[in-house]
Amino acid sequence: MTNKEYDVIVIGAGHAGCEAALASARLGCKTLMLATNLDTVAFLACNPSVGGTAKGQIVKEIDAMGGEMAINADKSLLQMRMLNRGKGPAVFSPRAQVDKNAYHVNMKRTVENTPNLFLRQGEATKIVRNDNGGFDVTTAVDLTYSCKAAVLCCGVYLNSRTLVGQCVRESGPNGFANARFLTQSLVDLGFSVKRFKTGTPARVRLNSIDLNKTVEQRGENDVAPFSYVTDKIPATKRSCFLTYSTAETKRIILENKHLAPIYNGSINGVGPRYCPSIEDKVVRFADKEKHQIFLEPESEDTCEFYVQGASSSMPASVQEQIYHSIEGLENVEIMRDAYAIEYDCIDATQLDATLMAKHVSGMFFAGQINGTSGYEEAAGQGLVAGINAERYVHGKTPFTLRRDNSYIGVLIDDITTKENTEPYRMMTSRAEHRLILRQDNADLRLTELGRQIGLVDDNRYNKFLAKKQQIEQGEKQLQTVVSPKIYAPLFEQKNEPVTGAGLTVDEILRRTNITAKDVQTLGFLKDLNADALYQIEIECKYRGYIEKEKEAIAHANKLENKALPEDIDYMKIDGLRLEARQKLNNIRPKNLGQAGRILGVSPADIQILIVYLAQNIHK
Repeated sequence: MTNKEYDVIVIGAGHAGCEAALASARLGCKTLMLATNLDTVAFLACNPSVGGTAKGQIVKEIDAMGGEMAINADKSLLQMRMLNRGKGPAVFSPRAQVDKNAYHVNMKRTVENTPNLFLRQGEATKIVRNDNGGFDVTTAVDLTYSCKAAVLCCGVYLNSRTLVGQCVRESGPNGFANARFLTQSLVDLGFSVKRFKTGTPARVRLNSIDLNKTVEQRGENDVAPFSYVTDKIPATKRSCFLTYSTAETKRIILENKHLAPIYNGSINGVGPRYCPSIEDKVVRFADKEKHQIFLEPESEDTCEFYVQGASSSMPASVQEQIYHSIEGLENVEIMRDAYAIEYDCIDATQLDATLMAKHVSGMFFAGQINGTSGYEEAAGQGLVAGINAERYVHGKTPFTLRRDNSYIGVLIDDITTKENTEPYRMMTSRAEHRLILRQDNADLRLTELGRQIGLVDDNRYNKFLAKKQQIEQGEKQLQTVVSPKIYAPLFEQKNEPVTGAGLTVDEILRRTNITAKDVQTLGFLKDLNADALYQIEIECKYRGYIEKEKEAIAHANKLENKALPEDIDYMKIDGLRLEARQKLNNIRPKNLGQAGRILGVSPADIQILIVYLAQNIHK
């Protein structure tokens, strides 16, 4: 007989499930991860890429705390680029094109070889409280497993259906079987369930594309790997290509708009505003005659290319017309049709900052079941949920991330305090302290936390300490005064005015046209590696802005540090507007900072709460 008792059961083996299960097992919990199909482990159901704007920051944060996504992306790399180079370092975002097949194989191998972690194919059909205060999870083949804590990472599989025009299938992504019964258990446990929708474009045959009509986009060799334990990224293995839709594309879509499920009532779920289908883009942005389309390789072992920017749920015959109207795709062969998928998810305001349900202790949720979109957002939640599941089992203090120390903290705070009416996607604009939360300093922000939790091993930690030592060594040199005789030739070369007075290394580096490498030619900062050198340059050039951010964080923390009692009855607080009372009673924020971010709670309501706390609680 198989031992069916576990500390933690993770339901789902996507990006959230893998991070949750790995974290739980690595921290010492006997962990079972259930997958509807073992071929779905870390499967890239949509874009064959990892990272991107804001998402790259999340991947770096996962890695800094000892997660797996960054390491796996580096292992599976086809090419790497740094986005937003034309802007400031606050929004620099690494993005990798990865081998879809290799990514799945590499992650599955990691899962299979992790002590304490047991991978099992099986559709979870029911989850209930058991007599021991834990949970019993029953599968479709009538096996029941028990656990002390459960992490639900069901992705887009709950009651999902895919749509290609009028062809509707009860299935998960890529033709995988869906999960048909688990939603009812969640409803029975008191969860509010809603219906969301997303989509994916067609996959097309590479040698049927006229690449002469596209712009090749190779990877960049001067980008750091995602993981701090990866020494160097490999050379570009496959290129991407940029092309555009046309006026003909627009005409075809508008003439066939009535056939699109998103417009004829066939789809009930709400789709992502920031990742619309090609038909939605044409309708919403009617003034534009063309849209960017990126052609991206799926793997080294296939000629399938992903048509990013052209997801659709139109009938297959219309899809062919649409794709043939795109520049360079006039004779393209479609290998897999584009489709939309709608699915059940929960209202994440029912969760606290640990991603545990407020009304069902020991039950955690992560990923698209929380109403988010994106592999990276899912993985970040999975890591936090997995950590907290282990801490719950072993009676440890819960672990939370904050808005001022991570993008993952922003993400979790947003979904647990704001009622999202569409799939949530992380963007740099959502992080008010993004100059502090850069992709290059994720290790400096979070590795110590990961070490305290127990996920950062000696190898990673020693690399982190070496980097900190290098930075400290460089910072000591910043106050060295340099004679104008030494720096004048460089200033003249760089068109910087020479004052005739001695300048500190710090003052020299703060000049607009002077880089850290220029300073090295003067004999300073020479012994630093590229990573430490970059940190010193960014901190030096943006010091004034960074100090302002730190002041803003300190001010915001005054509200974050004012806790709200768990048993407070907001309906009885005079002066609060009715909407604020209802929202506060429903979401139950932990502190005044969270309360102020709830939609429907105004600054005036917060002032009333401050007075209430002063008079009744904080005496």
